[in-house]
Amino acid sequence: MANVVRAALVQATWTGDTESMVAKHEEHAREAARRGARVIGFQEVFNAPYFCQVQDPEHYRWAEPVPDGPTVRRMQALARETGMVIVVPVFEVEQSGFYYNTAAVIDADGTVLGTYRKHHIPQVKGFWEKFYFRPGNAGWPVFDTAVGKVGVYICYDRHFPEGWRQLGLGGAQLVYNPSATHRGLSAHLWRLEQPAAAVANEYFVAAINRVGVEEYGDNDFYGTSYFVDPRGQFVGDVASDSKEELVVRDLDFDLIDEVRQQWAFYRDRRPDAYEGLVRP
Repeated sequence: MANVVRAALVQATWTGDTESMVAKHEEHAREAARRGARVIGFQEVFNAPYFCQVQDPEHYRWAEPVPDGPTVRRMQALARETGMVIVVPVFEVEQSGFYYNTAAVIDADGTVLGTYRKHHIPQVKGFWEKFYFRPGNAGWPVFDTAVGKVGVYICYDRHFPEGWRQLGLGGAQLVYNPSATHRGLSAHLWRLEQPAAAVANEYFVAAINRVGVEEYGDNDFYGTSYFVDPRGQFVGDVASDSKEELVVRDLDFDLIDEVRQQWAFYRDRRPDAYEGLVRP
């Protein structure tokens, strides 16, 4: 019997406040569960606008503790209600002055399995993230969930192949990549990098982008979220480039073993020859 996991992702427009944004995602999750999904992921800092278009201390107000903050606790209750694994990206405050771009991974019974903190922090026009976030310091965890081995890589991280590989070496079968990226040069990379990572590391990737223009800048987030398989092929259609959308797809995890046996990339790795990659 095939090892098929029905997975979901949400690309959403900003509502204007956290309460309605979280409520909207709860409804998307319930609909995904009604459609048989067992795992779902949301976009980068899903419960807030993409405030990094500006540098303003007022936006520290979006930060909350993880896992003991209100949003993650609410998502724990949602996981218990729906029986789904949930990937929850938020702005984390660990203690005063220590802020991270974080995703909590919640198992289907509501247990917080742990967090991933974004490693690579951009600081360019429209993406002033170093103003807010410290670089991630919690490694590259792969979470043993009710649906299998799930990893997370956040937005700008996707440009760096090393983390994708670390997740593969950790046994990831599905990696969620919650993002906030706007029209321009990155649109070409959006359809290139995650499929390439899925092929190089032989697992499924869920690429999630925000959609629409928000109040703190002129970034036009172009959606086009998708699932891609270990052969680099889109699973079903790519989502709209202008509208909010819930995407639900069946992922055949048996394909992972099939591809790894056929292409054997992990067999043919040469870590003994890669010392120069980490030399300062």
